[in-house]
Amino acid sequence: MRILLSLIIGLALGAGIGLYLGWVQFPVEYVDSPASALAQEYKDTYVVNVAAAYRNERDPNAAVERLRILGVPNVPVYVQEVTERFISTSRPIEDVRHLVALAEGLGRLTQIMEEYRPIEPTETAP
Repeated sequence: MRILLSLIIGLALGAGIGLYLGWVQFPVEYVDSPASALAQEYKDTYVVNVAAAYRNERDPNAAVERLRILGVPNVPVYVQEVTERFISTSRPIEDVRHLVALAEGLGRLTQIMEEYRPIEPTETAP
């Protein structure tokens, strides 16, 4: 009985001290870090997501605006560099196709990208 009482008191004290330390003494501090501070891996993921959205919307201006938050001086050149890096490091083919479509839409299609150009369905007359 004494062991059980000691255990309950110990758990209550531990929980109380933990709550005090977590909520009062050392609370979470939220920091609004800019997107330009992201690690390269996460910047790449963001660029691929913007490129995928571009393939659906076909609006290069919207894609450029979305990519400006990364803080790069020249967005089309940056997309070209990311695309060529994805191709040279054998990243997933669908990601490469998204990036190539965006690079082409921004006027930055290069020779290495040619074979990865997505084949878009054409409309046929009825």
